[in-house]
Parts: sequence; C-alpha cells; structure tokens
Amino acid sequence: MALLGATFGCLLAIWQCPPGLGLPLAPAGFPSPAPAVGQFWHVTDLHLDPTYHITDDHAKVCASSKGINASDPGPFGDVMCDSPYQLILSAFDFIKNSEQEASFMIWTGDSPPHVPVHELSTDRVISVIANMTTTVQSLFPNLQVFPALGNHDYWPQDQLPTFTSKVYSAVANLWKPWLDEEAIRTLRKGGFYSQKVSTNLNLRIISLNTNLYYGPDVVTLNNTDPANQFEWLESTLNISQQNKEKVYIIAHIPVGYLPYSMSTTAMREYYNEKLIDIFRKYSNVIAGQFYGHTHRDSIMVLSDEKGNPINSLFVAPAVTPVKNVLQKQTNNPGVRLFQYHPHDYTLLDMLQYYLNLTDANLKGVANWKLEYILTQTYDIEDLQPKSLYGLAKQFAIPDSKKFIKYYNYFFVSYDSSVICNAKCKAFQVCAIMSLDHNSYVDCLKQYYVKHSL
Repeated sequence: MALLGATFGCLLAIWQCPPGLGLPLAPAGFPSPAPAVGQFWHVTDLHLDPTYHITDDHAKVCASSKGINASDPGPFGDVMCDSPYQLILSAFDFIKNSEQEASFMIWTGDSPPHVPVHELSTDRVISVIANMTTTVQSLFPNLQVFPALGNHDYWPQDQLPTFTSKVYSAVANLWKPWLDEEAIRTLRKGGFYSQKVSTNLNLRIISLNTNLYYGPDVVTLNNTDPANQFEWLESTLNISQQNKEKVYIIAHIPVGYLPYSMSTTAMREYYNEKLIDIFRKYSNVIAGQFYGHTHRDSIMVLSDEKGNPINSLFVAPAVTPVKNVLQKQTNNPGVRLFQYHPHDYTLLDMLQYYLNLTDANLKGVANWKLEYILTQTYDIEDLQPKSLYGLAKQFAIPDSKKFIKYYNYFFVSYDSSVICNAKCKAFQVCAIMSLDHNSYVDCLKQYYVKHSL
C-alpha cells in the first residue's frame, strides 16, 4: 500500500493539463445569442486506483482487486480493478475535445478506490478527491462544476457524519471556485449545498448528501433527520418555488429500489419514503434528478399517489469498470450529456458515451464513442415523466425489444449476449416505475407474482 500513498502526489505533478472547454465568450459589444438547446455533462464514480500498473503478477496489478488476479489488464484498466488515471484522463479528454458546448457539469461522487479500510486514511481520501478536482479544474477552467459527495469520499468509507469534519472542510475549500459562500458554508457543515447555475440564473442545483441515509452509515442510525438535511431541503425547495426557479437534484446514492435485487432500497427505507414525500410535494419545481453509485445505467419515474408520472430520474453508469469476483457482468466506462430547454429547463434528451475497454486496451487508444441517444433509441418524444413512464410500460410487455436494448445499455454494452429472465425483468421494471414501498409492492404483485405462478 506504500505505492498508493506515494502515487497520489506524483499524479498531480506529472499531469500538466492544458486549459479547457467552457462557454466561448461573445465578442465585446455583442450579446451571446440564446442557445436553442442547453447542455450539461454528468460524470460519476471515477474510483481512481493510483496503484494500478501492468505487471506479470496479475494479483498485484491493483490494490482494488484485493489480491484477485486481474483478468486482462491493459493501459486503460481491467474489470477486476478500479480506474487507472489514464482511463479517467481519457474520459475528461473526450469531453474536452467533443466540441459539445455545455453550460456546466455535474459530478456525483466516489473518487477513491474500493480497497480495504486499513489501506486508506482521511488524508489519502482527501488526496484522491483533490487530485480529481485539480484534474477537472485544469481541463475545464471556465466550466462550472457541481459535485456531490459519495459514500467512498470518506474514511472510513460510508461513515459520513452529521456534523463538520476534515473531509467536509477539505472539499469545501477544494470546490470554492465553483460555489458561493452559502453553498460552501452548508457543504462544510453537512456535506450538502444548493447553488444557482451562473449561466442559467433561474436554475438551481441542489446537491444532497444522501450518504447520510445509506444502510452501512452507523453514525446516522435512529436519526430522523441527519444533519437537518430534510428540513433544509424543504426550505430550499420552498424558496425556489416562491422565486419561480427550477431545480435539478443531484446526489450519489439514489432514491428508489435497486433494479438488480428484490425489495431493496438503495438507502434505508425510512429515508427513502421521506425523500419521496418531499419530491412529490415539490415536483413542479424539480425539473430532473441525477444520481450515481450503482455503476449502472438506469432510469426511474416518480409518480404521485394517484399513479400519475411527475418526475424523471437518471442513474448514470460509472467511469470505473470494476466488478467483484462473484459478478459475471460489469459496465464499460461511461459519461453522458443531457440536453434541456434553456427557458424552462425541461429535459429534452440524453446522449450516452462509452469506452469499449477491451478494444481500447487491445489498440492502446481510448476511442470513446456515442453509445445511444435516448429519444432516438426508444422512439420517445423527450425525457419528461410522461414519456419515460410510457416507455417503462412498453418495457413491461413480454419479449419487448426495447427492454432488451435497455438491459444491454444497463451494463453499458459490456456483453450483448446478456439475458434478463422474467424475475430479473420484473425487478427492473418495478424499480423504474415504483419508488415508494406501497407502489413497489403493488408492482411486484402485477409483474413478478403474476408471471412466476
């Protein structure tokens, strides 16, 4: 593990990144024309493993494989390992050179690697987050970035506190270039914040610390409102409603049910129900929700108590391709670009990009490609809740070709031969359509119990 500590410092020193992409400035005296479509990037789960290196001993390629042999290590990584710096840099280089004009970027957490607790420390976690922050700031000096903390952005992992800490203070300092004083104050205090988008002043980003609601976080056990975040969230949404702002919610751990297991919420069920209640109450203010954590590509639709779709949610796949030894499937690395209406911030489309890791390692070149455009792939009008709900209903049809596509994209085109049986499909469909306990139970009765009889 000495290699892990030693590598942190040198990564910052050796990569001198050129200035990067932001919105081009209009010539003096000429106002910038309003774009027909606004755009922003979403990256998540970078999980840098600074120990990654090619060696004949495959058990020692990376600390994140935890002694398991790497399967086929190459310059851009291996499925048993977290991301080498070269993979992460290739993702950001692709974004920088894509010629896509973006107003901002959201970055939903988890920079450190999946390694045993004793191989990290608070200082090492802060070093990794600092490294990733510096990389982003160097490549995109003119772009506003909105980060959210992940459950691995702490030491020990998952144990994020309800009060100020060394990590909260460190990220508050690191992220100052992107945030105002009030955002930095709440970030330092509880790991969450809200901030207006500088290029879209009627749009507010609310970055939640949903790690406080994560099952393994023993700090928050039996706490009805950890760090008073629920109270703060309601107050912030209420003010946005009064000021006629629209809000994008960003966070690491998503609301709702995990699409790959039965009746399991991503966070503790009590907190999930509480968040769903708040999101329903302010669904007219919230124009979209964006998460990471699962490393997979999925959608969700929040409905009101009557079953009417009222909010669209998106879980982005990871940059890291890591899997554990028991998993057959993993994800190719991915990043995505959202398109929105520049006047009311409704979501219009999403472009998912990916790196075929096997191909990149074989050729020694990271050729990031467009994987799919959401509206075109599924033949829907936009990303509004009604459109996504209609799509989920089409997924539920037996032998749905659209669902077969969706399940392939769930793993970022890692293995096109992957099959989702009736049980698997019921969990997927119900995770998309049913985010609270009662509707999820009803959904399983309809799609799982019925089909398994």
